[in-house]
Amino acid sequence: MNLQPELLVYELSSPGRVGVALPDCDVPVTALPTALLRAELKLPELDELTVVRHFTRLSQKNFSIDTQYYPLGSCTMKYNPKVNEVAASLPGWRSTHPLVGAEFSQGAIELMYRLQDSLNKIGGFVAGSLQPAAGAHGELAGVLMIRAVQVARGQAQRTTMIVPDSAHGTNPATCTMAGMKVVTIASDSDGAIDLTALKAACNDSLAGIMITNPSTIGVFERNMKQIADIVHAAGGLVYGDGANMNAIAGILRPAELGIDVMHYNLHKTFSTPHGGGGPGVGYVGAAPSLADFLPGPIAVKDGNKFVMRQPAKSIGRLKAFYGNFGVLVRAYTYIRMLGGDGLRKMAENAVLNANYLKARLEKVYPVKYPRRCMHEFVAMGNFVDGIHTLDIAKRLIDYGFHPPTIYFPLIVPEALMIEPTETENKETLDAFVEVMLKIAEEARANPELLHDAPHHTPVGRLDEVSAARNPVLCYRG
Repeated sequence: MNLQPELLVYELSSPGRVGVALPDCDVPVTALPTALLRAELKLPELDELTVVRHFTRLSQKNFSIDTQYYPLGSCTMKYNPKVNEVAASLPGWRSTHPLVGAEFSQGAIELMYRLQDSLNKIGGFVAGSLQPAAGAHGELAGVLMIRAVQVARGQAQRTTMIVPDSAHGTNPATCTMAGMKVVTIASDSDGAIDLTALKAACNDSLAGIMITNPSTIGVFERNMKQIADIVHAAGGLVYGDGANMNAIAGILRPAELGIDVMHYNLHKTFSTPHGGGGPGVGYVGAAPSLADFLPGPIAVKDGNKFVMRQPAKSIGRLKAFYGNFGVLVRAYTYIRMLGGDGLRKMAENAVLNANYLKARLEKVYPVKYPRRCMHEFVAMGNFVDGIHTLDIAKRLIDYGFHPPTIYFPLIVPEALMIEPTETENKETLDAFVEVMLKIAEEARANPELLHDAPHHTPVGRLDEVSAARNPVLCYRG
């Protein structure tokens, strides 16, 4: 029982209460610059115990993979083994600093070198960079590399990137940031790229194509090699969005399908903390023709030493220092513990779990592209008049499950993108299925129950549109 009222930390404040006891100042006291003083900023006055209880209660309201299940499609919110955290917390990794120089960072640089090598081999690439700090950051690197290669070839007029309508939403934004023009092509009735539309979009302005495989609708692009051949014949390059690498790691090497440059997320497939805005790493791998254009510096072995070196025609730095190093340690630990066979098993189990859920749910929740899925599938939530995907998502919260990704991809009406990941056991998947089937029954028998959901959370359904357009960014009292 919670005997203390649910109040904000400001409302718990009481004049004169102090939570810390600072020692007497042993240096000359200097007044703060007046520009830093804000008379209207009333800081709360609280004792330590009240502060601890307040933030502990808040933490217990957070949704966590350590306590509940995330079927969050396209984001691979899977469990991260705690041994990764132990490795990243070792003093030699935790306390290192990038300014001490290569001679005092040999262990850290060697780890980066070994991780690069492992990731290169997993993707079939000849070189790679750990610079990008996220998946979209890796996308930007790849598109900038394609642009730089085309300019180096004397093909500066090639500024068009083809983006399928099943792509991640960041792909068009990335192209725009890189100064490229986007041409969207449609998917066919099977969820694959329409080859006729692709050929029609290939001309002298083509720089390349951005393609996600497996796609955001959770299916494998069967014509990947043919797509790459069409783009290459037209003078373009192929960028691979590897956000869904969880389905194919250890099974196939994307470079062997004709992909020239590709990112994949260490904070998804390779089991490092994910969500909440970071940290992340969007490793970028490159084929021989693009290797010199990688962002740097990258880890290189020079005789018996490891150094950080900029590739010959690098697009430059994308991040200060050498990336999010703690994430690199976690990913390296994960890969070394699993090995090649373990990575393949990981992907096989991710695909098996997704197809199991799909088989159990598709008779109630229609699937627009019903062929065998990869790591995720996209169902539709409009199977009852008046019920929408948002209603199903909100009702799931009442049953202790985080909602899946909803209303994406845009080519699927009322989309429910479900990804179980390989870390969930059959009992958890069965419990999720039973809840989804129960919600379907509720939708038919008592639709208002879903319209008013969630019922058991600290706050009910929020006006998300108003919150986005008129955000309240600070406490007003």
